[in-house]
Amino acid sequence: MDPLIETLAASDPAQMMRNGRWIYAAVSGGHVLGIALLIGAIASLDLRLIGLWPTVPVPDLARVLVPVAMTGLTLAMMTGLLLFLAGPADYLQMRLFLLKLTLIACGVGHAVWFHSTNSFARPGVALWRVGLPSLLIWLAVLICGRMLAFVD
Repeated sequence: MDPLIETLAASDPAQMMRNGRWIYAAVSGGHVLGIALLIGAIASLDLRLIGLWPTVPVPDLARVLVPVAMTGLTLAMMTGLLLFLAGPADYLQMRLFLLKLTLIACGVGHAVWFHSTNSFARPGVALWRVGLPSLLIWLAVLICGRMLAFVD
């Protein structure tokens, strides 16, 4: 895997991320925006699933918030890849980074499963059992991502 990491680190986008102060800042800002869209939409939907705002129909809320979350996830992933290119070997040595990627995969898998089963449209389903794990997963992703700036 070392040749792949070396190739990534030597790529034009990687050099641009390491040497372009304003480019790095813009990409980082885009990453924060993507995270805000993703976590804001998911947290709102999860809080509804847990039991807040019981008069708001879950399918209606999902119809509005799922596209926002998907847009945020796409933006966060695209910008996250660019940020990763600034130091791929360093990131891959961080257990916290690998945990963050694992949690993202769990969060996305959980959301795909939930929406593919159309569980929110069935009466009597204990939606808090879906909302609470999702909320905890995405908050853990957020914490792991933020903590990356403070660990070696």
